[in-house]
Order: sequence, then structure tokens, then C-alpha cells
Amino acid sequence: MRTRTSFIPALAAGSVAVLALAACSANAAAPSSSGGAPAELDTVTVQLDFQPRGLHSTMFVTDEKGFFAEEGIEIEQILPGTSSGDTLRLVGSGQGDFGMADLPTLVVAQSQEIPVQAIGAVNQTSPLAMCTLADEHTLESPADLEGLTVGVQASGSTYVFYKALLATNGVDASALTELTVQPPYEQYLLTGQVDTVPCYVDAEITILEEHAGGEGSLSVLRGPEWGYDAYGTGVFTSDRMIAEDPELVQRFMNAYVKGLQYVIDNPREAAEILAASAPDRAQNVDLYERQIQADIEETFTSVDGAGLAGMTDDTWAAMVEMLAAQGVIETSPAVEDLADASFVTQANEQ
Repeated sequence: MRTRTSFIPALAAGSVAVLALAACSANAAAPSSSGGAPAELDTVTVQLDFQPRGLHSTMFVTDEKGFFAEEGIEIEQILPGTSSGDTLRLVGSGQGDFGMADLPTLVVAQSQEIPVQAIGAVNQTSPLAMCTLADEHTLESPADLEGLTVGVQASGSTYVFYKALLATNGVDASALTELTVQPPYEQYLLTGQVDTVPCYVDAEITILEEHAGGEGSLSVLRGPEWGYDAYGTGVFTSDRMIAEDPELVQRFMNAYVKGLQYVIDNPREAAEILAASAPDRAQNVDLYERQIQADIEETFTSVDGAGLAGMTDDTWAAMVEMLAAQGVIETSPAVEDLADASFVTQANEQ
């Protein structure tokens, strides 16, 4: 049995509060790996960090290809979001079962006592960068940001990146003029309202290039090349879910890793599945494929041998140290409170 996912627009935090927490039954159906079809499906919701882009295709593919159903899971809803910070708070408060969010922002959330843990690092290296229009400004180092007007969103993952990048490279934020903006950021750059914006190599860059003159029209300063050593977007859930139904978490990650491998092997089909998930996405197949291809080439590959979406304590510890040293967080969460790699490790071993 395969159940198609329903999709509804992103809701404000107050509106989402009325959503009932999907049941995590103690009598959950046994996963398919134990033999035989499950008699009953656990119904869960997934909360994304933004409007769907190529990176998110794995959730839709895993559902569409029946990988979740094979593990005894029915995806009731995949909800678009407005920011990683909001998504972390929603899932942490029980208004969603699983989510996708920027993992450095999860460190910030944990330092603020939001009870969430990462269960997979989809971007093994951060896809975040700073972008300008190449014919206006050239970024060869973070020092080139000085004197520019930057579009920022203080509650978002891009702001965590922006602050850490400046601090790591000795650039005083007062040397830039900050303008508060709302995503999508590209319109502010294209219309000349700002000189630079944080951008994702697997999202905004592909969109910006379409409107700015094609390949080479942007000057891109990639975070990982300038000391921003961090995971990017990952899969997470609440502390409560891990404590009360670890078997469901394991089955979820079993399916997700299978879906992620399918996306890597079939990027065009993954883009088509994502585009077919809602009428307003139907024309984005080529865009989604380029975004997925950027992740395949730059962020999906494990740099430490941990496998697809794998995580290591050393990387988490380094992220905490970086964010603490740069003043992004005031208290440093323990690594064991930030992530539980056992689920994705077991999923990769199957």
C-alpha cells in the first residue's frame, strides 16, 4: 500500500499550532525488513525549512516510490516552511514529527533549549555562500564584503552563516550596511536594493543566474572555502520522538537513505516528482534538476566515510566550537544532545 502525500501552504506558527501531532503508536507496524508487509502504517508529518527546492526532493521521492510505505510509514503532509529557526521550533514543540533544517541553526536552537536532535546530515558540506552580481562587485575574499549593503534575515540560517563567516575572517559587521529582507533574497540583489546576499549553491544561485545573465554572471564566495566548516541542511526530529518511538525514527531513516540514493541515481526523475507535487511547481523541472545536480556534485558526498547523510561527533564538536568562538551561541550544547547518528548509521548498513 502506498499513500500519496497531501500538500498545504506554509502556516504561521500560531496557525500551525492547531495541527494535531501525528500519532507515534506504541503498536507501530513492523518494518518490511523484518519480513512480511506491515499490517498498519504509522502516520507522520514532515516540516520543511523553506518552499521545496531540489534538496527536498528526497522526501517526495521516498514517498512516491513507496520507500516509506515499505517501512510501515504513511506521510500525511509535507509542509513548506519559512525558515530553519521556525521549523526547529515547530517540531521541537510537537507540531510536526520530522523536519529538515540547517544544522548550524539546530545548534543555535539547542543552545536556546529547543528539544530537537539531528538524525542525518544531508549536506555533508555547507552549500552557503555570499553572492554579488559580477559586473557590480567581485568577491575574492570576505574582506571584499566591506562597504557593501547586505540583505539579511536575522531569524534565518543564512544569518547564522553570515555572522560566523565575518567573524571567522576578521571582518567587522559594522563595515557593512545591513538591510532586513525576507526570502526569496534574489529579488533584492537583482533590483539593486542590496549589493550582496547569502545564497545557497544548490538553490538561489541557480535562480539568480537565470535572471542575471547566465553562467558567470555572479561572483560567489563559498563558505567552506573561507573557514565555514559545517554541515548544511539535515533531517531532525524531537527529543520526545527519539525517546518514545526510536523504532519509528529508525524506519524513517531507513526509507530516507534509500530515497536519497535513488535521487542521486535518478536526478531528472527526482526533479519531475518534486515538480508534480503541486501545480505551482510544475514548470520547475529543469530548475530542480540543476539544484539536485549541484548537491550531487558538491554536498551529498560524505567527506569522512560516514555514508549518505552520515554524521560524526568530531564534525559536530567543530561546529559548536566555531559558533561559540564567533559569538553566535552563548552556551555550548553537548554533542550528544545535538545529534543521534545511530539511526543513519544503521540505515547505511542495510
